[in-house]
Amino acid sequence: QVPVVESGGGLVQAGGSLRLSCAPSGRDFVSYAMGWFRQAPGKEREFVAAISRKDGTTYYGDSVKGRFTISRDKANNTAYLQMNDLKPEDTAVYYCSAATIVIRLERGDCDYWGRGTQVTVSS
Repeated sequence: QVPVVESGGGLVQAGGSLRLSCAPSGRDFVSYAMGWFRQAPGKEREFVAAISRKDGTTYYGDSVKGRFTISRDKANNTAYLQMNDLKPEDTAVYYCSAATIVIRLERGDCDYWGRGTQVTVSS
């Protein structure tokens, strides 16, 4: 059973927006930091954003700062990634992840991963 399930990916024109969701599947992630990574074809996995478990502090990769916003709804245990001003270089499979502490998550040392959702940005 996949512990987290991503949704919200799709095809969008450059300059458009998408909102990704990451919902738990059979597990409570209230005590975990949650975050997003992405991987484009032929490229390494890239850290996108993370949100801490305690106070909701957020962290972003340099390429998405000012355009993407991560948030979480503890009531339904769901994390979100609002992506604005999308660019063709944002095209990738986006993966949701969870880790016990945000420092581990930022470096990709995650306890749980989703299967990913495709985001394609056309020029």
